[in-house]
Amino acid sequence: MKKVLNAVILLAILTLSGCSITKMAKLASNQQINVNPNPLELHGDSVKFDMSATLPVKMLVKDKEYILNVVYQYGDQELALESIVFKASNYPQSNESQPTASESFSFAYTDAMKSGKVVVKGVARDPRKDKEAAAEPMTLAPGVITTSALVKPVYFAAYADHGYNNQEELIPTSIDFFFDQGRSNLKYSERRSKRGKEFEAFIAEKNVTRTVTITGTHSPEGTERINSKLSNDRATVIEKYYRKQMDKYDYKGMADSIKFIIKPIVDDWNGLKAALASYEGISSESKSEMLNIINGPGAFEDKEKALRKVSGYKKVFKDVYPGLRSAKTDILNVKEKKTDAEISVLAKGIVAGTASADTLSVEELMYAASLTPDLSEKEAIYKAAITKADSWNAHANLAATYVAMANEDASKASEYAGLAETQVDLANGKQESASAYVTGASVYAYQGNLAKAQDAIAKASSLSADSETTQGMNGVKGYLEIRTADYNNAVSSLSSAASSSDNAFNLGLAYLLNKDYDNALGSFGDAVSANSENADAYYALAVTQARKGNASKVIENLKQAISLNSSLKGQAINDLEFQSYVANAGFAALLQ
Repeated sequence: MKKVLNAVILLAILTLSGCSITKMAKLASNQQINVNPNPLELHGDSVKFDMSATLPVKMLVKDKEYILNVVYQYGDQELALESIVFKASNYPQSNESQPTASESFSFAYTDAMKSGKVVVKGVARDPRKDKEAAAEPMTLAPGVITTSALVKPVYFAAYADHGYNNQEELIPTSIDFFFDQGRSNLKYSERRSKRGKEFEAFIAEKNVTRTVTITGTHSPEGTERINSKLSNDRATVIEKYYRKQMDKYDYKGMADSIKFIIKPIVDDWNGLKAALASYEGISSESKSEMLNIINGPGAFEDKEKALRKVSGYKKVFKDVYPGLRSAKTDILNVKEKKTDAEISVLAKGIVAGTASADTLSVEELMYAASLTPDLSEKEAIYKAAITKADSWNAHANLAATYVAMANEDASKASEYAGLAETQVDLANGKQESASAYVTGASVYAYQGNLAKAQDAIAKASSLSADSETTQGMNGVKGYLEIRTADYNNAVSSLSSAASSSDNAFNLGLAYLLNKDYDNALGSFGDAVSANSENADAYYALAVTQARKGNASKVIENLKQAISLNSSLKGQAINDLEFQSYVANAGFAALLQ
């Protein structure tokens, strides 16, 4: 009899427990669950969302628990996520107030997950008896918004400086002629001196000359009137001699392009002071006395008379003064260079093996590569430059050429990226440079290694770079920052990137994803201005207007996008950005 009684009691307990969890499961129909954002959104390579749940009062029962199992269903697959667990012991006031809990969720995204749904499967459970009762599943958050995936890949081929100056360069040549005291005639001995012969030989070579500056000077003696005339006459006589030599060597029209500048220096003590500084023919006391006179007050002629009374003046007059009676001739002639056409022809000859590698310097050879738009020719020339000098910038530029090739031929992008990576490593192994690291960042982005690409960009940012490389780097950097959901920094980077439709589009996308819709509209407009055929920019304008609630602008921009790229119609039909416009007649008509 006792055994029968115990069995009855046990059955009653089990029945009571079963009734409790069943009741909990039924009450779960009144639970409140919110998902944010809803629909879900893709950022970077993952989908993240928050979920909050509120249960009805008196739903939780002592020693029982309620579990919200969260899954993402797509196609015929189901991805189990974290669970939210309500334990009655954690909510002692659950008979008077609603229990609430929240959790953050994240899952790696694949393209198959775009169309799906978040489903919550509630389970009431008695952990002591290991019994469960399932609540009615709830469907939340219909699919994933993938607007961030609209980002335009940006890969920049950063060419290093070739080291060749293709601009006009002026070479200075200076020759001094000296005169007797108080005289301005150019002596025969001066014309036939070593300096005079070099001067004549220089003119005979017919160097392309821009300016001839002749500075006439005098030693510090005599009146101001005499000194003024002497300085000018000495400079003028050299100009006449120069022009006579040009006539002799038949300069013809070349002479007209040369500008002569006459600079007479009158009553100036700087020449004497400079000469005294290195002159050791008199005592330091005498030198100091002379300098005190020169630097002191008084007129030029008064100082000149005072100098004559200083001990050692005659020696200075004999040794120093003659060097001050001169006409200094400073000539700026144009450095002789090969024309761009000559450099190009010679470079092709070097590549073909019909010209010696020595016919061009490595700088000229590198410059030749910059003259051709043909990437195959660039590749061959940079390889020849590597053979000739094996310089870091030749390797860096060959890497950049391979990135440019990848940009032109997507079918071989992987192959070219691999070739570029080898050259980047060789370049940085010889000398680290911003250009090689920027090219490297593009290579790693091509290969899908975003972390390594960002490391390369960080390294490039720490090194000096010209404006073109910096702007190109910012385009790549902004692209990578959007890919990794770093939208604030993407806005900063892309605002300083090179001007292009893709960079303007990515800037607009960064603004959009940062919920700065007005600036997004402006940047997408810039993308259209840069490329009126940019269908994606019109599509992004439609998305932005959808978020702003402007139905007419949504339809207007979508219409333009679809007219440029008909495949965008199918994309728009399935895009949750436009879910609130499905019932709009104009929107529906556009997508029929």
